[in-house]
Amino acid sequence: MSSRISLPPPETVDPPPVPLDLERIVRDHAHSVLPSGRSIVLVGLMGAGKTTIGRHLATRLGLPFVDADIEIERAAGCSIADVFRLYGEAAFRDGERRVIRRLLEGPPMVLATGGGAFMTESTRALVREKAVSVWLRCPLPVLLRRVAGRTHRPLLNTASPRDVLDRLMTIRHPVYAEADITVDCGDNNVDYTTTRVMEALALSRRPLRLPVALARNTYDVVIGSDLISRAGALLAPVLPRKDTIIITDETVGALYLDKLQSALGETGIASRALTIAPGEHSKSLATYQRLTDAILEHGVERRTTVIALGGGVVGDLAGFVAATTLRGLPFVQIPTTLLSQVDSSVGGKTGINSRWGKNLIGAFHQPLCVLADVSALATLPRRELVAGYAEIVKSGLIGDESLFEWCEKNGAAVLAQDPECLAEAVRQACAFKARVVAADEREEQKSDGRALLNLGHTFGHALEAELGYDGRLLHGEAVSIGLTLAFSLSVRLGLCPKADLDRVVTHLESLGMPAHIRDLPYSFRITDLMAHMQRDKKMQDGKLSFVLVRGIARAFTTRDVPAEQVREVLLADGATA
Repeated sequence: MSSRISLPPPETVDPPPVPLDLERIVRDHAHSVLPSGRSIVLVGLMGAGKTTIGRHLATRLGLPFVDADIEIERAAGCSIADVFRLYGEAAFRDGERRVIRRLLEGPPMVLATGGGAFMTESTRALVREKAVSVWLRCPLPVLLRRVAGRTHRPLLNTASPRDVLDRLMTIRHPVYAEADITVDCGDNNVDYTTTRVMEALALSRRPLRLPVALARNTYDVVIGSDLISRAGALLAPVLPRKDTIIITDETVGALYLDKLQSALGETGIASRALTIAPGEHSKSLATYQRLTDAILEHGVERRTTVIALGGGVVGDLAGFVAATTLRGLPFVQIPTTLLSQVDSSVGGKTGINSRWGKNLIGAFHQPLCVLADVSALATLPRRELVAGYAEIVKSGLIGDESLFEWCEKNGAAVLAQDPECLAEAVRQACAFKARVVAADEREEQKSDGRALLNLGHTFGHALEAELGYDGRLLHGEAVSIGLTLAFSLSVRLGLCPKADLDRVVTHLESLGMPAHIRDLPYSFRITDLMAHMQRDKKMQDGKLSFVLVRGIARAFTTRDVPAEQVREVLLADGATA
């Protein structure tokens, strides 16, 4: 169905005496000194009460009120109905967009818009940038009573009001749902509804947007609370087509799949779900083939977006499915673990495991968007939080000493699931990774670059591989031990002060995180771990690449590490000869 209402041909009239210029805006209300902030833009169908509620809201907030339709009429020198009749809807919409742009570039205000204004994509983008949008959602019977007898609305003169409003609701409601806030309005009095709007504004927090700027594209990591229930509004502006395939696992799906599909449906985004078994073993060729077969059997189109809803396993697997199906489908990450929010969901690395090691089959495939919903972390056990937190510590140890210092002060609060500390930890870790990825997207630099993100991973992957990736040792737990081993090897080689190693170990142990091989209830033989390292994908020219450090936040890559020194570090840390 078209997203636009067709108007009857305009009457035959004499040409207007002057060209329509809606850039000219008459502003005769004075602005008092206002606190800095965003404007509030009210959207909704005719009869929703945007003007009436807007005036009351502006009075209670101490902001000026502006009605966009009145500004348009002042600029045009005629009524909205005459603008439609003389110039047509296309000219009106263009002028409306320019008027709203001019208004929002000024001081904060409460702005009531016409019912069709928010339907223009460029206007929605402007409102997202400059203001907080509020959709006043009304049921059809209420709207009908309120518009009864109105003759100045051109759209109501084309058919019965019921038919017009019913059709507009079908077309416009999925777009209005992209507003920042939705307030349901009925027959309640104006004061009650205004209070509801104010309460919604007070409770609403705009998510943080962290751009990942790459050579060929840029996408946002969106960080905040309750983003899954807002996924439709957040994703609608970036999806190439309102059609999606959700890949999730049984555990995460039971918690969030219905909420996600409902949120997508609100903005008219169709979705189908494919579910896998939880755990590292699902990152296999067999599961990959099952998913791609299911997608192709359904007749997927190239603009259909794959959404990964879950932790790192789901994100890596779904990303590889998206990267390879039809030579590349659009892709969105909705990570639900701390580890995936700060690590695997950002940067475009996708892949599956083989019998020879972890992530040895994969591709670089950047997402359209990452939604990091910190509310989803509330369901995680502490062990999962610890695993994710290790990657945050890793970021600070690589090249951001202020982040590591922040971790020393706030790590306990992060693991206690303090919402503000969690969001800040995700922001800082993602910001660091975004900088590294932007400088070396495909890990092509011969030294340092994106390879630095593997600090602790050569050791950690060997520990995981020896246990068969069976969940006894989580990836982040292995990285936690790997960080100690990387610092220990650096100290043994005379590269790093021992005081920095002690500082890292003290921090990990103070939070009850695994810091040594001997902390694990399993036995590891040095020869087995060395064999796994020899098969690591970071091998080049037969030499194993390590990320070592010259101190905290001074990481570097090297291939000149004597094997005997590695063995001695493993032995000292608890591996057996």
